[in-house]
This record gives sequence, structure tokens and C-alpha cells, in this order.
Amino acid sequence: MDTATSKVRKQTTPNNRWRSRYTMRLRLIDAGIVIWAVAGAYGIRFGFWDLGDGQVKEAEYVQLSIALVIGWWLMLELWGSREARVLGSGTEEYKRVIASSAWLFGVVAVVSYALRIDTARGFVGLAFPAGALGLIIGRWLVRQHLSLERKRGLSSLKVLIIGGRYSAAHLVTSLLTAPSAGYRPVAAHLPGAPATGEFTDVGVPVLGVEADFESILNSILKSDVDAVAVSAGVNMHPKDLRSLGWELAARDVAMILAPALTDVAGPRIHTQPVAGLPLIHVSTPKLTGGKKVAKRSFDLIVAGLLVALLSPLFLLLALMVKLTDGGPILYKQERVGFRGTTFQMLKFRSMKVGADAQLQALLAAQGSSATPLFKVDNDPRITSLGRLLRKFSLDELPQLLNVLGGSMSLVGPRPQREGEVALYDDAAHRRLYVSPGMSGLWQVSGRSNLSWEESIRLDLYYVENWSLMGDLIILFKTFKAVFASTGAV
Repeated sequence: MDTATSKVRKQTTPNNRWRSRYTMRLRLIDAGIVIWAVAGAYGIRFGFWDLGDGQVKEAEYVQLSIALVIGWWLMLELWGSREARVLGSGTEEYKRVIASSAWLFGVVAVVSYALRIDTARGFVGLAFPAGALGLIIGRWLVRQHLSLERKRGLSSLKVLIIGGRYSAAHLVTSLLTAPSAGYRPVAAHLPGAPATGEFTDVGVPVLGVEADFESILNSILKSDVDAVAVSAGVNMHPKDLRSLGWELAARDVAMILAPALTDVAGPRIHTQPVAGLPLIHVSTPKLTGGKKVAKRSFDLIVAGLLVALLSPLFLLLALMVKLTDGGPILYKQERVGFRGTTFQMLKFRSMKVGADAQLQALLAAQGSSATPLFKVDNDPRITSLGRLLRKFSLDELPQLLNVLGGSMSLVGPRPQREGEVALYDDAAHRRLYVSPGMSGLWQVSGRSNLSWEESIRLDLYYVENWSLMGDLIILFKTFKAVFASTGAV
């Protein structure tokens, strides 16, 4: 053990240049935005150039502005908003930016009140929202660039996976499907696995199967990684796992524990230390009570506003559909909704009259009649106007009336036909635990180009981890997906 330990400690420190580069970039961007927000608030409140003859108060605000800029920049650093592990994905980075900004201005308000300092409310009222919004936009732009780099395999942590064979394979697959998170699995060590086994299903080279501490350290040495991820089912003694943590800390190699939890979002996970063990509590998702009222209220307000604003477009599209072939304007189809109830889903008609009668024959011809997504490739039933409507999802607009009526929500799993629901397995039936939506997580993650398995996984993730903020993010991404025209849903 001593030999392996000494070898690992002599190893070159992991390459952290990309982290230093992005941290420095964020520091410069934050400084520029904070200076812009505070200087702009000062200029609007007091004027940019003229302090006035003998006016001391405005000069004092110059000093306050300088102190505010320095304090704001330091709070962003102290709150860990530039830490490498929060860059690139998730909402933690944005939460830290908002929290650090709110705390700073909260302290300013408390100090001003306690010392009876007459702080101009207009100055603070302009600087805080402008700076917070600017910081969020700046972070988002940096994140887009970082995400592009990570998709090319750059600016990521190289990760060694330690665990059981199947849990390690699942972890490798999960990390590879989310490159923007910044974890790139490069090798695995499977303690306790058969020495003669074939491990091509793991997805990365397997460097060893021995369960002793020395062999694991040798695998870390060979792989030259930035992080070690210990997955579920690892065959290691708790004391060895603790020693591994000490050794990795000495090497400045991150240690990540990946429990056997699938598609569980952060807000549902709570840790509680008991006798030195970090117990993970997973709360049960429930869309009831206040959450249900909030979601329904949000649907009514947003759908009502959209119907009012888009009513001229509704009339224009209705006229265009009617003039196409003289058929019905609206297409009504029975879909399965909340808890298995059925309802009539509305669309602007984009197909020829009598198109439903041809569906089964077309599905059988392309060999997909037994799959839950009843979708015809290069559908010959779609009219020329219908193709345009579908390209920009304009045919979906009448579903705002479904939302107002309560049979649908703005965001949720897409409603499907009874024939598709009949093909559900037990897991897929959980899609029916919430109201179906006009848009959903899988639509903004690839729309109709995703496989059924990926679509159901994303829908289940939404059901298990619903939040109003999540709905807002999905709606924002929906507009982006529609204008990108990546395929109708």
C-alpha cells in the first residue's frame, strides 16, 4: 500500500488549466457587469457628469458605488458561484449568483436602517435587478461556449469509474449522454468482478478487478484522471473507501459518490448525517395542494393571455385551413389524459379529410404498428399548408383552449391515443399521474427525433421532479425548439 500511495502522490497534478481559464473569464465578466450595473444606476439617479457645486451627497454615493462594486464581486466569489463543479449544467450556478446578490443588498438595507443612513432607494432599486439579470445573462453566454467545448471532449473532468459491473456501465452511459455536465469517463475499475470476464458492455477500458486498495490506486495512476466516481455496488470495505478519499484529497483529485438513484432531481434529495454516515432521503413527488393550485393558476393566466394576444392569428389560420380544401377547420381526436380519462384534443387540421382511416395501413407498411409512438414517416396525408403549420407547431395552438378547459396543461407529457396507451408498461403508466401538456421535457430535448425509450424516460423524469420553475424553463425552450424547426411533435 505504501508503494502505490507514494507513486500516486508523485504523479503530476491533474490538468486544471481549463478550470482556471473559465474562472478567470467569469471574474472579468462579473467585474464588467457589476461595474456597468452600479455605474448605470448612479448615472440614472444622479447624472453621469454633473455632481453639482458643493454637493457632497452625490460624491458620497461615488464612494458607496465603489464599495458596492468591490463587495458584489467578492460576494460572488465567496458564494462559490465560480466553482468548477457548478459550471456548465444545472441551476446551482444561477442560484448562487442570485443568492450572493440578494445577500449583499440585504446587508446594505439592514446597515442603512440600523445606522440611519439615507440610501437612495432608486439607486439600489436600479443596481440590483440590472446587475442580477446581467450576471445571469453573462453566465448563460459563458455556459453556451463551455457546453460546445465539452461536446467536443474538451474542458471536462476525466473520470475513473469504480463500482459493480452493471452500475458502472449505467454510470458511464449516463455521463456520456450529458457531456455538458463536464464529466468524461475514461476508464473503470470493477472490484470483485471475475478476472476472466469480458467487459465491453461497460463502455470504457477496465483497468482492474481487484478489490484491494493498492490495485485501485494503481488504476488511478494509470488513468491520470481528475475525478474518481464510486458507483453503487462497489465491493470495498468502508475503511478502504475512507482511505481512498484521503488519498484523493492529497492528490487534488475529486471524489464523487453516485448512489443507485435514477432520474431524481436535486430538490427531492436531502442528506442527514447519522453516526458519520451521510444518509440520503428521497422525498415523494406530489402534485397536490398548493403545488396543484400554483400549476393550474399559471396555466390559466398564461393560456388566457396567449389566446387574447394570438386571436388575430387564430382567425387567419382558421381561414387558411378552410380555404385549403373546404374541410373542417379543427381536428378533434380522443386522447388519454390525467389518470386515464379521455378528452378531445384540438388542433388546426393539417391532414386531408379522412386521414385517420389510413393510419393503420401506413403504420403496417413501415413496420411500426406495434410501437407506442404512432408516427408515420414522410406522411402522405399532410396537406401543403399542414406542413407549414407543423413546421412551426402552429397546428397546436387550439390546445390553449384545452388548457383553459382543464383537460390539458401548458407543460406535461404529450397525450397519446388509447392504442398507444394500451402498449404501456408499468413504468410508462406513470405518465398519466399529471395532466398532459402542450409541450414537455422530451419535446424540448429532441422533439419527435427521440426514441420511445428516451421519450418515456424524460416524461417520467418530469412527473417525478415537477416544479413551476421547471415548467418555465421548458416553455422557454419550447419557443427555441419551434423556431429551430427540428420536427413536429
